[in-house]
Amino acid sequence: MTTFQAYRIHKNEDGVEGQIEELSLKDLPKSDVLIEVHYSSVNYKDGIIGQPDNNMVREYPIIPGIDLAGVVVKSQDKRFQKGDRVIATSYEIGVNHYGGFSQYASIPADWVVPLPDGLTLEESMIYGTAGFTAGLSIHRLEQNGLTADQGPVLVTGASGGVGSMAVAMLAKRGYNVEASTGSKEHTEYLKRLGAEKVISREEVSGEQLKPLRSERWAAAVDPVGGEQLASVLSQLEYNGGAAVSGLTGGTNIPTQVYPFILRGISLIGIDSVNLPMETRKKVWHRLANDLKTKEFFDDMKVVISLEDVPHRLEQILAGETRGRTIVKFDR
Repeated sequence: MTTFQAYRIHKNEDGVEGQIEELSLKDLPKSDVLIEVHYSSVNYKDGIIGQPDNNMVREYPIIPGIDLAGVVVKSQDKRFQKGDRVIATSYEIGVNHYGGFSQYASIPADWVVPLPDGLTLEESMIYGTAGFTAGLSIHRLEQNGLTADQGPVLVTGASGGVGSMAVAMLAKRGYNVEASTGSKEHTEYLKRLGAEKVISREEVSGEQLKPLRSERWAAAVDPVGGEQLASVLSQLEYNGGAAVSGLTGGTNIPTQVYPFILRGISLIGIDSVNLPMETRKKVWHRLANDLKTKEFFDDMKVVISLEDVPHRLEQILAGETRGRTIVKFDR
């Protein structure tokens, strides 16, 4: 019987506790596609899953890891064959379905994406949900009419996973990128990724929140949310748009209707979890082609082993990471 290692979280009367365990294939949920996982990645959401007060996990134990990439071992769905290289992110993976911090994963076929030409398995996890969210944000902004000649584009939370990827992708597409970060030590890193200008989060928010301020940015990629997003909305140019995908800055946006009716701006919600597969494949195709930022992958990534995952989860919750953390499984 095949045994393997996984990082699994249990809940007991004292709270939740995660540890590396040896499991067998029978411990996995019964799904269409059995995948030998070669890479996963560490996301802020993975850290939240390990907190006792999270409201996402319905049933324990759970193997976190919302991203994974690997090779099909067995498939009950004709769309996938043994040996296929595949990606699986989003949906219930790593939240209410055993996820990527495991040497094997059993995943519903409807959640699996064939690895697009032009990407390696490792590259797909340097992207992961964070890179996919950044790519989807740009995709939606461009559908909203954004072009590179309209003016600067702001990226908030720029030293994080979504932000780093968005900076690099936008720069590759020819946009003038302004990167906002609360970590001054990441200034040179963001400039290497292509930011024309690096500003503090305090400069974005200003001293006092106002319904309308001077027009400053053609668009914004915002994985932060909260009060800072309200300030961004008040400074977008006429017909500008903000693609919002996160809530690390809070869930309340204290804005008014004025930016929307006086400047015609758009607030675009970015959901990478339940995105229809047709659009999901389009964005992955773009990540392998016109949005691909291969020249920055080494600068963005930190590679760890499964044993390092618990400590890295603590670091990402504390805001002590930058770019992307990749989990590599030894074979």
